[in-house]
Amino acid sequence: METNTNIRKKDYFPFSKGKNNNRLKNAVNSKERHFLLAAFKLSAIIQTSNRSIVSNLYTMNVSRYTVLILTVLLPFCTFAQNRKVQNLPYADLKRIHLGFSVGTHIQDLTFTHSGNMNENGEVWFMEVPEFSPGFSVNLTGDLYLCDHLNLRFTPGMYFGNKTVKMREETSGEYVIQDIKSNYVVLPVDIKFSSKRYNNYRPYLTGGIMGTFDVSKKRSEYLKLNTFDFYLSIGFGCDLYLPFFKLIPELKFCFGLTDVINHKRKDLTDPLNIKYTDALKKAASNMVVLTFYFE
Repeated sequence: METNTNIRKKDYFPFSKGKNNNRLKNAVNSKERHFLLAAFKLSAIIQTSNRSIVSNLYTMNVSRYTVLILTVLLPFCTFAQNRKVQNLPYADLKRIHLGFSVGTHIQDLTFTHSGNMNENGEVWFMEVPEFSPGFSVNLTGDLYLCDHLNLRFTPGMYFGNKTVKMREETSGEYVIQDIKSNYVVLPVDIKFSSKRYNNYRPYLTGGIMGTFDVSKKRSEYLKLNTFDFYLSIGFGCDLYLPFFKLIPELKFCFGLTDVINHKRKDLTDPLNIKYTDALKKAASNMVVLTFYFE
């Protein structure tokens, strides 16, 4: 069979400067010619298709989107590379978690003064000039709701005190009262946790807390009510250790009721009612630092 040698260069030699084209030229009179011609035809078709695709991608500005996607995904790639062996990998899947906590707290009072002047022409003002750290201990019951939500109940005891300074506006006379409080606390919180990263998992909390003061009430300048109610918000982080979880948490509690007892039939000196009359209301606040062990 005679081979047709009248083949146009532009049809079968689209890359005339390449090494493969040289090989094809050298094989013009060999049996390889037909095989190589078929291979180059297929290569030309593929190259034409690729050029069309690339042209369309540039028309769509894909390069800019690619840079944007890579920029977004880069932190996650780094995140994946820094992963470590997880302690207690299934701890958060338990329906109920039990534990205990210890911590410290400070108690404060926010006063709203009445501005009343007594029969002696005196106007008294109150403040808490300094804070004294107290001690707290709680039991912990944690109910798993879903991957990011838990319901937590942490009954316990708060032992602390508040130092109140009462000052007369004109004369500068003042008296100081140390108010001791031993609270039975009943906090209920919703815990919203982020996704776990290695052996850390930060979270936010929000909830309510009822308190019952069991300290002995005495006849003092100011007397606080036995019951109070708080709104609380806080944040913390689950630390996964090899055998248990350590959870430091900082919480802020804001009293919702007036804690001042305005009916003072217990006063031995009726003149001391002037301190109570100087106040319209007072709210109790606390800052609590707690370490949970689960």
